[in-house]
Amino acid sequence: MNTVVDTLGIAITLPDGSVRHYPHGTTVSGIAASIGTGLAKATLAGRVNGVLVDACDAINFDATVQIITPKDSDGVDIIRHSCAHLMGHAIKQLYPTARMVIGPVIADGFFYDIAFEQPFTPADVDAIEQRMRELIAQDYAVIKKVTARSDTIALFTQRAEEYKLRLIDDMPNEAAMGLYHHQEYVDMCRGPHVPNTRFLKAFKLTKLAGAYWRGDAKNEQLQRIYGTAWADKASLGAYLLRMEEAEKRDHRKLGRELDLFHFQEDAPGAVFWHPRGWTIFQQLINYMRARQEDAGYVEVNTPDVMDRSLWEISGHWANYRDHMFTTTTEDNRVFALKPMNCPGGVSLFKHGLKSYRDLPIRMAEFGKVHRYEPSGALHGLMRVRHFTQDDAHIFCTPEQMDAECRDVVALVLDIYRQFGFQNIAIKLSTRPANRMGDDATWDVLEGALVQALQGLGLAYTLNPGEGAFYGPKLEFVLCDAIGRDWQCGTLQVDMNLPERFDIDYVTDDSSRKRPVMLHRALFGSLERFTGILLEHYAGKLPAWLAPVQVCVLSITEQHGDYAKAVTQTLRHTSIRAVSDVRNEKIGYKIREQTLLRVPYLVVVGAEEVANGTVTLRDHAGENLGTMALADAALRLKDLSKLAA
Repeated sequence: MNTVVDTLGIAITLPDGSVRHYPHGTTVSGIAASIGTGLAKATLAGRVNGVLVDACDAINFDATVQIITPKDSDGVDIIRHSCAHLMGHAIKQLYPTARMVIGPVIADGFFYDIAFEQPFTPADVDAIEQRMRELIAQDYAVIKKVTARSDTIALFTQRAEEYKLRLIDDMPNEAAMGLYHHQEYVDMCRGPHVPNTRFLKAFKLTKLAGAYWRGDAKNEQLQRIYGTAWADKASLGAYLLRMEEAEKRDHRKLGRELDLFHFQEDAPGAVFWHPRGWTIFQQLINYMRARQEDAGYVEVNTPDVMDRSLWEISGHWANYRDHMFTTTTEDNRVFALKPMNCPGGVSLFKHGLKSYRDLPIRMAEFGKVHRYEPSGALHGLMRVRHFTQDDAHIFCTPEQMDAECRDVVALVLDIYRQFGFQNIAIKLSTRPANRMGDDATWDVLEGALVQALQGLGLAYTLNPGEGAFYGPKLEFVLCDAIGRDWQCGTLQVDMNLPERFDIDYVTDDSSRKRPVMLHRALFGSLERFTGILLEHYAGKLPAWLAPVQVCVLSITEQHGDYAKAVTQTLRHTSIRAVSDVRNEKIGYKIREQTLLRVPYLVVVGAEEVANGTVTLRDHAGENLGTMALADAALRLKDLSKLAA
């Protein structure tokens, strides 16, 4: 960036392409004011030559400038970050001995970690929120001061903010710090932040949690207060409604109510599947098994425990050791529970000579994997230590790579569509800093994924540096019924593991060549996908997937034998049916089975017994008619099929 020294000052190019001239040292807020009073009032910050800056920052060079307002996604993030500082202001007023740690922005909100001698309570959180609202009502200006390092250290020393001092120690090359003054409260940040608290009215503190300094359980425990903030009260209200709906859909709550699974401390991070939950799980496996068979996959299975040497070759020992469960035998051999299925797949390929005529080889495995996750990170089915992947490894020639990538992408999108997910985002995660292989290999692999997406006409976003250590990957992100995103399937292309494991195939000229290895999982974790489905459908799973598709209800005990006979007939037509012949009122039984989200109910009484018929109704209470049992079985069979 060159400093302009002519008499026109500096040239500012606006998003519409127009160019305006301003004196040296003009600010984003000054530019906004020159455009219009309304824009000036709405200005939060600016983007100068692509870099976010505070509205008060001076500009001394020609630049492109975008004014950031609450309508921009950057603006909402700035509001959230400033709300974290505002929360610090309120906390220090109410609890002067509390020490502030860090307060970053997260998805849909923010949090602040605090060191305090006594546990915060929900009542304390309410008091903090109320004080924040009182501070907002003061409509005070947030003042930024770039402060010399020594003065910053002196300030936080005098205020006994030891964690801020530790953070400064982590930045040895910073000669000056950005300090943001909320009246008497001061916080340190790179910014930018709002110029005034009037922008922070649409917020809500949401929950309390524990945390550790630097996220390490070996360090001291802190307290974390979460909040959410939005551009306006309407957006905040819509978000809170979504969260209320999400709480109703919480898969852990549904797991209890529908008797699907449970967790217990004897096996943290591992699922105890109840019969109904295990039925759902098996239906997912059966579905994927059929789709893979149609797509030319063969199913395999590899050991759960393998010698350390295999993980050293694969690179997992160097790159993933902290997440692996290991044991040492009496002869000092080290074994690990597999955290990934890849080495097993490579070992299968390596067993026996392979020809180019054999390729592509598509090997699928419903592999159990084990990964150590910190106890604080465990979350129902969504984050576990022991789970099942619908994994597959495709070994192909370089010439086949593009077609195989396209086929995987097309398959995963069609599968998600059948499960009711229409809005799928694709992210391309590129080479991480810690990786195997040279840049030339990574260029080829990343190019292959881009070419496949472009060939299918699919849009994608970049996720720089987030690839696996052995290859780039595509991530498929589902949007559920209430607008939440879930990253599920992945596709990775890899030429590094074939090299490390020294696998090859015989070419048409009898030479040896390395295959390309594709790693793909479409559900990802079956446990997690089950949790996502439960929340997406609020427990009302499609009939083909429901653990119980039909419940046969007797009106009185006298009709129990007929109800049981109807149930057996339905089971013989491969319908998952149960009967409820308890001596309870029929209305009570209907309500109970409805709460269990059984898709179809069959009611039998004296008339049905006499005529050999049944009365059929759906989960919503609609009467589907009285019909002969054979006709009802065919109807229910059709209603319980997966839509094409």
